[in-house]
This record gives sequence, C-alpha cells and structure tokens, in this order.
Amino acid sequence: MAELDSIRKMPYSIEAEQAILGAIIVDPQKYDEVSYLSAEEFYLEQHKQIFSAMTSMFLGSHDIDLVTLIATMTKMGTYTEGDAAKYIKLLADLAARASNVAEYGKIVRDKAMLRMLIDASNDISDRAYSELGEVADVLELAERRIYEISDNKYSKNFEHVRDAILKNYNTLNVLKNDPESLTGLRTNYEGLDRVLIGLGPGDLVIVGARPGMGKTSFCLNIACNIAKNSGKEVAIFSLEMTSEQLSSRLLCSEALVDSKCMRTGKLDPDEWKRLAEAASALSATDIWIDDTSEITVAEMKSKLRKLKNLGLIVIDYLQLMHGDKSTDNRVLEVANITRSLKIMAKEFGVPIILCSQLSRGSKDQKESRKPALTDLRDSGAIEQDADIVLFLYRSEYYTAAERSTDEMSDHEICDCIVAKNRHGTTGTVKLAWYGRHFRFVTSDERDEPTE
Repeated sequence: MAELDSIRKMPYSIEAEQAILGAIIVDPQKYDEVSYLSAEEFYLEQHKQIFSAMTSMFLGSHDIDLVTLIATMTKMGTYTEGDAAKYIKLLADLAARASNVAEYGKIVRDKAMLRMLIDASNDISDRAYSELGEVADVLELAERRIYEISDNKYSKNFEHVRDAILKNYNTLNVLKNDPESLTGLRTNYEGLDRVLIGLGPGDLVIVGARPGMGKTSFCLNIACNIAKNSGKEVAIFSLEMTSEQLSSRLLCSEALVDSKCMRTGKLDPDEWKRLAEAASALSATDIWIDDTSEITVAEMKSKLRKLKNLGLIVIDYLQLMHGDKSTDNRVLEVANITRSLKIMAKEFGVPIILCSQLSRGSKDQKESRKPALTDLRDSGAIEQDADIVLFLYRSEYYTAAERSTDEMSDHEICDCIVAKNRHGTTGTVKLAWYGRHFRFVTSDERDEPTE
C-alpha cells in the first residue's frame, strides 16, 4: 500500500506511454516522431525495456512489428516469450486511440521532467538541511540542477552506447538535409574558419598574446561577427576594461573611425554618420557586457543562466580571475579556473573564448620570438584544458621604434598561430591589424570605409 501511495505521488501518464509504444508497433514510422525520447523518460520499467528494444531495432534497421519485437525482447532476456506476447499485443490493441504520437511524446517528457524536478528538489533540500559546505556551493548546486532540467541537459545515469549512436544518427540526418546547420560558429576570418571549422559547442578557446598584440580587440571582433551573423546572444566578461571602453572599441571597429578621434571628439560629418550607422547595427545585436572586476566562475554561471539564446562567451582575461575557493597556490588556482571554465562551456553547450597573457621571456629568450604553448602563463593546465589555443604575433610591433613615419603602414600583418586544435590541424593564418580601428581583417581584405 505504501508503494502504491509512492507511485501515485510521482507524475507520469500510463496512457501516453502505452499510446506511444502501441503506435510504433502498428506503424514503425511513428518512431521518428518520438526518437528524441530516451528509455529513461518512461516511468514504468516494462515501458523502458520495450522502448529500449525498439531503439535497438531501429538502429539495427530491423522492422518493428509484433513478432520481431517479441523475439527481440525475449532475446534480450527482458521477458519470457509468453509474457512479452501478452503485453505487446495489448499495446497494439490500444494503438487505435494513438492518433497524435508527437503530443503523447511531449506528455511523457513533461512528466519525466517533473519527476526530475522532484528528485532535484529533494537533493537540494537535503544539502541545505545538512548545513555542510559553503552556502555559495549549495546555491550553485540548486541553479545547476534546475538549469540542467530546463535546458534538457540532465543526465542521472549511464547512457547506453545505442542512445549515443542514435544521437549521431539524428545529427547525420540533419547534416544530410542542411550541411551548414550544425557547423561551429564562424569567426568570419576565412582562413581561420577553414582550419578550425568554426567554434564548436563546449570548446574552450584560449587566445594568448603578449601585451599590445591586440588580443582584446581580436576577441571583440569575433564576438561582434558571431553576434551579427548568428543572431545569438554573446556574453562578454571584461575584468580589466569598463563596458564604456569596450563599446568604444566596438564602435571604432564597426564604423572604421580612428580611435584618437573618438577620444578627442574631433569627428567630421562623415565619421559622425558612420558612427551612427555602427551604433544602430551594434544595438541590433544581442551583445551583453559585464565589467565586474573580481568575478568568479560560479558568479559567471549564475548570470549566464539568465540568457536564453546564448551562443558565445568571451572572458578578458584569465590572469585577472580568482577561483571560487581561496588558495595561496596561484598555479593550482589557475588550474581550477580553467577546468571550471571547460566544464562551464560543456554545460552551456557554447564555445568560450578566454584571453590569456603569455609569460615574459627569460634572459636567454627574446620577447620578439613567436609564442609557443610553453609560454602560457601561470599553469600548464591552461593548455591541457583548452580545445583550441590561438596565439597572436606581429613582428612589426617590435621594430616600430626603429622605423620612420614614412615607413609606417596603416596596417600590420599579424600571424594567428593555431598552436593546438583538438578537432583538426594546426598552422598559421595571416591577418591584417588596423590598430587605429581596433580591427583585424583577413590579410587580403582592404579596410576602407564603405559608402
């Protein structure tokens, strides 16, 4: 009796579960309408087993009908042949009422999410009552558990390889019909996109450079390109510069106005016009800036959960960040930060671009040499946790003092060195840097104002 009371308290719909299974038995093509469901989202154990068998047959390209399903379940050891036949025939008889399988699938998922909410609430309540750990950790647990459920990223148990394969199957079907739909976010730098094939969900991208190379501007350029081309929200955390300073750089880059003129306010009518057009274009994007100086990863996550169409996160820069837990060991602290950021990228399913300073050369090394992975400052964990590592290098930066004004160009060639790429090749991409506009372009472009 107590077990029955417990069952009654948990949300589920036997009718919806039976309708889905029966409909697939009668018409196997109905499986496509609910292929997004997992067996664990069914409440009754026998329904989980039947749907799991159907998924296995679907992946094996086997026909699903009364006879084959009974044979499969018997082979899997789920039922004896007699018991399987009796219940599966009952499901087939009920299928006459299953006219809207897609709607029943929604009901099953909704009930599963309610059960997950109940489980999450119990876990959160137990943690709070225990009074163990920091309050911030309990809040982080609560936010994360609810976010995972609301964003359909919950995962409580092992996932069978067949379910993972099914996700690949669905992905390949989407790519077959629309090859561009699932590629990574484009940086809008053609050569870089060819090497990286875009920035993928969950990627932690390190942009490293020595001071003055333009790493902040490079990341802002990418953020602006993605915000304009994808229509997604881009979150920028600036630990060094204010939101006003960042927006000034964005305006300079978008309007192609000299930064010196922006600082002095000495703008001609054409520059005012271009600024107005740039301001309008930027205002139409979903770029969000947070200039909190000493922000932790946990605080970032709390703010990011309020964005519902997030596409990219930019953080400027790593060496100004502090860990969620205080420690006197900076190497360990940085390792914890980069690991937390990698987990955050995976949790939100978006790429994170993280600026990082490079170590200064030793007495035996020249600062003008090209950077390498060993130059990543503070911790080897930066390289370990990163999916992609990019270095910016401008040789002309080191010879500027030796050149006369006549020898100075309005732009410099910048090497964008792909030093690590977990998904593909490495190499060097040539970019052109227009310092007065805080703007990088592909090396064959000309940075001229357009009418």
